[in-house]
Amino acid sequence: MPAEHSRTTRAQAPRPARWPLMARLLRDGVQAMSDAELIAVLIRKSATGSQAEQTAVRLLDSHRGSLRALAARGFTAGFPLHSTHAVLQAALEFTRRSLLETLRERPLINSPSDLHHFLALWLRERPRECFAALFLDSQNRLICAEEMFAGSVAQTVVYPREIARRALETGACSLIVAHNHPSGVTEPSAADRKLTQALRDALRLLDLPLLDHIIVADNRCFSFAEAGLI
Repeated sequence: MPAEHSRTTRAQAPRPARWPLMARLLRDGVQAMSDAELIAVLIRKSATGSQAEQTAVRLLDSHRGSLRALAARGFTAGFPLHSTHAVLQAALEFTRRSLLETLRERPLINSPSDLHHFLALWLRERPRECFAALFLDSQNRLICAEEMFAGSVAQTVVYPREIARRALETGACSLIVAHNHPSGVTEPSAADRKLTQALRDALRLLDLPLLDHIIVADNRCFSFAEAGLI
């Protein structure tokens, strides 16, 4: 009987990690990992063992040590094929979707920092301007967030009637809109101010308040509501 218990204990014991880097992650936690080590863990399926660590260092070096540049631009010639970049993109998308779930759980106006973080992850790396709308319920909780229009490097053509139509389809009671500035300048242009006023007035006819218009540029966000412009 004791021997049987011993065999069961051995069978249930967790196996030690074979890869030293994974063992360190399990021991010290993900916060203790360097940028290159994090990338190596993520690309483990497309490059094994020390090859993954060497590849991660080369990828970072080729993008001047910037995780954002690596995620946004992908690979330069000579590095592993697109599967590795796909893994990195999947990790970013996982983060976006996780944060999106958080935004659905409470009123957006009560968590502006989470909203700005989500919008930055979603829009900041786009090489061209894109215009998004967030449709909210009667409790200001997120129903859905959708990209509505895409444009050039400097401008996007926005049709308020299309935003209003989509708001009615989703059953929204209010909206927040956002767009990115690939230039990295957060200050709203004259066209941005004019569009915000036109959109606010059009939605007001349908009793749909426009709560905010947020501009994303690099890691920063400009809020029309916080600036008293809406």
